[in-house]
Amino acid sequence: MPSPKPLAVVFGCSGLELTAEERAFFVKTQPLGFILFQRNCDSPDQVRALVDELRGCVNHKLAPVMIDQEGGRVARLKPPHWPEFPTAKAYADLYRQDPQKGLEASQLGGRLIAYELADLGITINCAPVLDVPQAGADPIIGDRAFGGDVETISVLAKAFMDGLMRGGVAPVIKHIPGHGRALVDSHKALPLVDAGRDVLEAIDFVPFRALHMAAWAMTAHVVYQSLDADRPATLSPTVIKEVIRKQIGFQGVLVSDDLSMQALSGDFAERTRASLEAGCDVALHCNGDVGEMIEVARGACMMARTGWARYKLGELHRAAATRPFKKNADWARARQRFNTLLG
Repeated sequence: MPSPKPLAVVFGCSGLELTAEERAFFVKTQPLGFILFQRNCDSPDQVRALVDELRGCVNHKLAPVMIDQEGGRVARLKPPHWPEFPTAKAYADLYRQDPQKGLEASQLGGRLIAYELADLGITINCAPVLDVPQAGADPIIGDRAFGGDVETISVLAKAFMDGLMRGGVAPVIKHIPGHGRALVDSHKALPLVDAGRDVLEAIDFVPFRALHMAAWAMTAHVVYQSLDADRPATLSPTVIKEVIRKQIGFQGVLVSDDLSMQALSGDFAERTRASLEAGCDVALHCNGDVGEMIEVARGACMMARTGWARYKLGELHRAAATRPFKKNADWARARQRFNTLLG
């Protein structure tokens, strides 16, 4: 008899190891997976132990463990135990000078990040950013973007994704359908975008359409007034079903951005329920606050059959694409070439 589907939630945890309360909560609720932050990462052995401890709480095989390791200012794994990686903008700068070298560097960047993550048991990286930054927008995206035009972003992000997949790590394209016009940081407030639908279709949606085959995507906590003036994309059936699923064509696992961000209002059960009812496959809660997680679980449900199927298909694709370094010398040569390209 097949095991029951997990709860449609990815949770964070508070520290370097699970508390007894966290462990009991995860065993009881059986979430799909987990996400790590810098507060959870002290050394390689400690992270491996935490990843094993998290997976040991749930019954389904190889629960996803996620992290945000973009490079630049968004990196949860830090020196001295883990290398620094450049911003996405660095690949775009190189691409302008030499497109072939820019593409090679982006692919190697993804490949080398995947090497670090896979070594820890982490299977999902919340990158790349596909947002198209616009003049006057809040700097929250800024140098996290793979350039300033849709073609550059699309080709460089595709190379980065290919590198991640070859390393055994699935990418998450974000923040669908586009965060580049937001005038405020959605961690702090709810952005309102007044661009017309024709403008969004011609610019903001383009990288997401180009890379719609990704296994995972993360929503934007942004209100697009020409699409749904009343609800941010994360909570909008119109945006998710008509734009993300149909127009953009994304058919993978759709995960909300963090439900604890201040762009959203209402209690955590309401936020969770609204995101899942709107069409997200999975709700994401990051900060490790057990009281909030209890409310998230109260508003959640088991993964829908379609969402669970999307996850399993993505895992098959990740396994099929994996081409690990055969020996340390291969990794060393790749790292040397990467450093040479980026000077």
